[in-house]
Amino acid sequence: MAVVILRAPLSELAGGREHALAGATVREVLVELEGACPAVAGWVLDELGAIRPHVNVYVNGQLAQEESAVGASDRVHVLPAITGG
Repeated sequence: MAVVILRAPLSELAGGREHALAGATVREVLVELEGACPAVAGWVLDELGAIRPHVNVYVNGQLAQEESAVGASDRVHVLPAITGG
């Protein structure tokens, strides 16, 4: 299973920073995340299953898209945009 690493505030909603999840693509892993951590639902994926514009996802340090492949030993970082001033 891939390890999904979340930053605040998503890690707070998900009840932890790291989650081992199954999936062959970024979209599949993020759908699993929403199923395992319902409080995250809607924060990362929109109603069509696309990654929201204010969220960046990286697989092993490389910027990824919904259909990017994910392997069992991969690390998937989910980074929401930081706002403020």
